[in-house]
Amino acid sequence: MRFTLSSSALSTKLGILSKVINTKNSLSILDSYLFEIRGGQLIITASDNANMMKCYVALSDYEGEGAFCIPNRIIQAAVKELPEQPLTFEVSSPDNSVKVIYQNGSYRVAGQSADDYPNLQPIENDVTEISIPASTLASNIQRTMFATANDELRMVMNGLYFDLREDSLNIVASDGHKMVRNMIFSCKSTNPSSFILPKKPAGLLRSVLDINDETEIIIRFNSNNAEIKFPDGILSCRLIEGRYPNYSSVIPTDNPNVVNIDRKGMMSALRRVLPFASESTQLVKLRLSPNNLELSSEDLDFATAAHEDLVCDYNGAQMSIGFKGSAVFDILNNLSSDNVTIELGDPSRAGVIRPAEQPENEDILMLIMPMLLSE
Repeated sequence: MRFTLSSSALSTKLGILSKVINTKNSLSILDSYLFEIRGGQLIITASDNANMMKCYVALSDYEGEGAFCIPNRIIQAAVKELPEQPLTFEVSSPDNSVKVIYQNGSYRVAGQSADDYPNLQPIENDVTEISIPASTLASNIQRTMFATANDELRMVMNGLYFDLREDSLNIVASDGHKMVRNMIFSCKSTNPSSFILPKKPAGLLRSVLDINDETEIIIRFNSNNAEIKFPDGILSCRLIEGRYPNYSSVIPTDNPNVVNIDRKGMMSALRRVLPFASESTQLVKLRLSPNNLELSSEDLDFATAAHEDLVCDYNGAQMSIGFKGSAVFDILNNLSSDNVTIELGDPSRAGVIRPAEQPENEDILMLIMPMLLSE
């Protein structure tokens, strides 16, 4: 078996797939990539037993079809050091030895049989299918990932919740202190369904999706597994099982005090004020008065304090409310609009932050729980 392809194309695909492979695997074969030549394509597969990703590379020069496995660290390190040039793979059978020929030399690697590599299992029984543009999915994953939890007791909080409804697809993440809810009105279904996508496959998806690509991504899922087809590849993963909390119930329906403020200006002020806050709580106090927002922090143990006034559009009641400053910064950092609105009720009620201008056919909401003020 023999085939030729671009070194940069191969290096790019291996770089993506390397994120699938764990440092320690229960099966030694999973330390390798599976290379398959089928129908004029090179199909490269990586797996960690829970997630499997395949990437396709079109071949213009090849002889024969077949499959073999090759150690991931060896081939990735070797290809990464090569400048752009054609690479020719010559695979001998039955020992699966691989010779990689490049312009000024060659590599020889001991390959393995493909027979022991796990197969991609088809999604069957009660399958639901979603079609969503790559740009929309990529931007929503990027915007939401930071709010996921790392909770060994509540595993459902450790992933992205895809809630398909009759009026929208809602993508939700929460760690109990902050929450992101993205509503996508262009994607909906008369048969509501949902699934929880773990962080690892979500991150893998974000790495392969182009935020400017309008190609439709097909997501097929049932109660246990999901299969996601993207340009030049496919991702199959095991889902998190369990019931996601009722996220809609924690969103305040009436927060009458609305602040409109420059997002980047508030982020800059938080960077200056946060170092003076208590390291354990990171409490930052927001004091609101007409057209003014004062950010303040203090650490009584080290006798440090800071405050800064920001001009804003606000005509509500005077009030003070405390939030974890780093969480507010993360929320602002994961929005892209120039201005944001902050909706507040009272010091005990969650605050809601939205972009002043919503993306087309979407509604973005980020929620943060307050912290108790001593005064």
